Amino acid sequence: MPEALANQLPALQIVLALIAAPLAAIAGRRGGWFVAMAASLITFAIAAALLASVLDGTVIAYHMGGWAPPLGIEYRVDALNAFVLVIISGVAALTLPYARTSIAAEVAAERHGLFYAAFLLCLAGLMGVAITADAFNLFVFLEISSLSSYALIAAGAERDRRALTAAYNYLVMGTIGATYFVIGLGFLYMLTGTLNMADLAQRLLDLGDNRTLRMGFAFILIGLALKLAMFPLHLWLPNAYARAPSAVTVFISATATKVIVYALLRFLFAVFAFDFAFQGQVLRLVVLPLALVGMVVASTVALFQHDLKRMLAYSSIAQIGYMLLGISILSHGGLMASVIHLFNHAVAKAALFMAAGSFFLRTGTTSLRDLAGIGRDMPWTTAAFVAGGLSIIGVPLTVGFVSKWYLVEAAIAEGWWPVVFLVVGTSLIALGYIWRVVEIAYLREAPEGVVRKEAPLSMLIPTWGFVGLSLYFGIDAELTSAAASRAANALIGASNLFWQ
Repeated sequence: MPEALANQLPALQIVLALIAAPLAAIAGRRGGWFVAMAASLITFAIAAALLASVLDGTVIAYHMGGWAPPLGIEYRVDALNAFVLVIISGVAALTLPYARTSIAAEVAAERHGLFYAAFLLCLAGLMGVAITADAFNLFVFLEISSLSSYALIAAGAERDRRALTAAYNYLVMGTIGATYFVIGLGFLYMLTGTLNMADLAQRLLDLGDNRTLRMGFAFILIGLALKLAMFPLHLWLPNAYARAPSAVTVFISATATKVIVYALLRFLFAVFAFDFAFQGQVLRLVVLPLALVGMVVASTVALFQHDLKRMLAYSSIAQIGYMLLGISILSHGGLMASVIHLFNHAVAKAALFMAAGSFFLRTGTTSLRDLAGIGRDMPWTTAAFVAGGLSIIGVPLTVGFVSKWYLVEAAIAEGWWPVVFLVVGTSLIALGYIWRVVEIAYLREAPEGVVRKEAPLSMLIPTWGFVGLSLYFGIDAELTSAAASRAANALIGASNLFWQ
């Protein structure tokens, strides 16, 4: 690809989604979906091209308005954020065909254009967080994605008025998180006079450790933890996932928390290079214990849920714990495990929530007791759910096994045997709550006189698309580990410190 063209692609990707959003609103019910679908496919093609261009270690940079950093805003793409961009745009491209059918049953027809406009704004915001190299610009894109997410979740009020409460709670917690984050940025700007991440890292390194810098670090960490739904700051997530329209739950669960994990990685290892011993203490004495407790508690709570979507929501909190555990190990292997699990959770949880949405379409509920015998009436949908569940558990030949293998290896390298047992134990708990669904779907009798048809192809094909990705990257573990290693190396290469 010509260098001049490659340097324009990062900006084109964001601008395209932002322009398509009002066009989708104007196009209304019939045209809105086509506008959103075309925009998501083009952004995915751009993300794939960017990833192919940076896998060899190349870094692509675009300067907004021709103003070079640190004065201007820079978009910067390396192997790590190109990988995240492919996940975001790929999930959007697979979710929209599914959404066309599911949204018709869950959102009023006159609001479809607005729904797709909000979807595209969320897509633009998430991609912007991943692609920008300016800390304040990251905050702006984070808020674009958050505000549109609140609207998308509230769209579920058509079938469940509790969606409004869920969206409001998410708004309150998200606003608190954003406030903490921007206060942290204020501390950094006060110290350095810059917001470009690379320039920040260098100036902070030159300044050395000080109390103001530690305050900025604390505010940013807590703000991102709120946005991430890290235990115990997770209370907004279960209701948001359970009450939102099915397609919204799929998209947000597969992308939003993954983007926050990426932002956390960038700040921890590429910006805050002031005193790595201090950061290591915070990660190992605060984040690591909370990640482990979150894994155990959220998995256990999921085991006792009676609603399928709430069960999967608590499972998501536990999976966030796995990603934070990999980060807290502070090793190349731990970082690789987090990157692979980020991908695993995106594809597996998207498949699971798509299956749950298909159940809702045919039964009008996601209550587990009302899904008795659904495996015989909807065999393809239920089989996809089981396959996605196997990846969450970490069964061999799924990408979930690869991520947990590296996580266990990294923990063993540190001599953390109790952590190894917790990873294995929480995987067995995951087996328990996935088995509950299998037992209800296959081993219980369906209610008499109830006829439930299989999900339409427009919903089945995307669901099995995610299952196929989980299986492909689980079987080709060498390809998966190589991609994760390059992403980890890109992050380590951007840091001013060499760590383990």
